[in-house]
Amino acid sequence: MAHVPHLFQPVTFRSITARNRIVVSPMCQYSAADGLGDDWHIQNLGAKAAGGAGIVFTEATHVSAIGRITPGCLGLWNATQAGFLARLAALIARLGAVPAIQIAHAGRKASITPPWQGSKPIAPANGGWTPVAPSAVPFDTGHAIPESLRAGEIAEIAEQFAATARMAREAGFKIAEIHAAHGYLLHSFLSPLSNRRDDAYGGDLQGRARALMEVIDAVRGEWPADLPLFVRLSCTDWVSGGFTLAEAVTLARWLAQRGDVDLIDCSSGGASPAQHIPSLHPGYQVPFAEAIRREAGIATGAVGLIRDPFQAEEILGNGRADVVLLARALLADPAWPLRAARALGIAPEMPVQYQRAHLPG
Repeated sequence: MAHVPHLFQPVTFRSITARNRIVVSPMCQYSAADGLGDDWHIQNLGAKAAGGAGIVFTEATHVSAIGRITPGCLGLWNATQAGFLARLAALIARLGAVPAIQIAHAGRKASITPPWQGSKPIAPANGGWTPVAPSAVPFDTGHAIPESLRAGEIAEIAEQFAATARMAREAGFKIAEIHAAHGYLLHSFLSPLSNRRDDAYGGDLQGRARALMEVIDAVRGEWPADLPLFVRLSCTDWVSGGFTLAEAVTLARWLAQRGDVDLIDCSSGGASPAQHIPSLHPGYQVPFAEAIRREAGIATGAVGLIRDPFQAEEILGNGRADVVLLARALLADPAWPLRAARALGIAPEMPVQYQRAHLPG
């Protein structure tokens, strides 16, 4: 029997098996209206599923209107949005991939323009809104001072995550990921740079992780035990005095012990504009996935400028992560998995409609 590269070996989380270990990373498109997607989102992720990925994530899908990063961000807080996302999940599944959804709240980084308009704050008078956060600390100079959340409001947001998870389940998604990275709400609780609270939600790591734990509990109340739950973490803030890899390992160990989270999606940064990444190179975040997998005993996903099939194969083959998440590589080439299969010496799996384009020779 021919050797199957690690990249193209199936992977199972709970009751869900993906055809390979290539994951489409959540990538915001900033192209929704009032949280509702359209044909752009259908073709964008449909192409990734047809291109051979094993798991296809939606972009960050927000639990409320004020939880969006921009006015153009995707949301799931009403039935109309749920109907659209059911169509998207069904298409991804039809094309052979596992439909997955990232559930998010932007926190103090909300109410800004999309990147092609400069990611500038939008005042309420201009159609924006006042962001919320663990503490009244703005993300950057010129950004709005966020409202510091009261304990009851934190509980309400946890219930919003649960409601979104319920609608996602009903829409047909098979994997959910809680976004606790990149400076957004749950990461802003984890990071000492943005969490200055002196109550049960601040202080030491246990206090700063409380909001995330409550969100996980709420989501698991709606997300079936046989379906996987991932958590995306920024494993370091890249700023002195911020969240550290050591804390990320400890947190991941707690999540492994709880048994309700199946994989840590290991990213980094986003908490502060003062962050400094010493070397931005392909695979620069892989050591985070490797350390958490080794030291916390939980499955991990590696992400960060991974573009080369042989690099992806090395990461998996050497046990540095369980899956690889691709972003820019798949924006540039939705058929990257098909090309990667050829490069690694196996016949790619593809829709029958495309097979005549990939005949031998």
